[in-house]
Amino acid sequence: MTADEKITLWLAQVRASGQAVVVARLVIALAGTIALVVPSVQSWDQADLVPIVGAALLLCTVVLPDSFAALLFVLVVTLGWLMRAPSAPSWSLAITAVALVVLHLAAAFAGQLPSYARVHRAALRRWWLPGAIAVLLVPVVAGAAALIRDADVAGSLLVTVAATALAAATIWFAAGQKLGRD
Repeated sequence: MTADEKITLWLAQVRASGQAVVVARLVIALAGTIALVVPSVQSWDQADLVPIVGAALLLCTVVLPDSFAALLFVLVVTLGWLMRAPSAPSWSLAITAVALVVLHLAAAFAGQLPSYARVHRAALRRWWLPGAIAVLLVPVVAGAAALIRDADVAGSLLVTVAATALAAATIWFAAGQKLGRD
């Protein structure tokens, strides 16, 4: 198959895209944009390469949500934050984290469907609960971590890691995952 035939096939699939697939890709684009913009408008100096590489990876993630680009996008944004950001938890960190979680969930949803799939509302129920829990828990964990850190509680890092692990486990089990093999 030639390149122009592949492009024609891809455009036909895009024209036949179901509403859920389009919405999932729009959510990926919006969450990714938030994850790129929020760190770049902070007072600390972000590495110049992060928005450039992040924008290219975000475009790849929107076009091919089942590719390795979504993971690389999350890693680039996270590493960009870790390289130069202050170590104190903040609301901008919580907003970036929520955007990355939403991007991850939307990419996981869109990545399991062909672009032309029609999705029934019952299939969306599996994604609503973990997404809602993630969006609600991430700011709570960030706020709790900030309170503990400001109070100079001994072992605050351990408490923060435990809260993050508990939030991840809650999202895992809300998604219907199990620990053992079936």
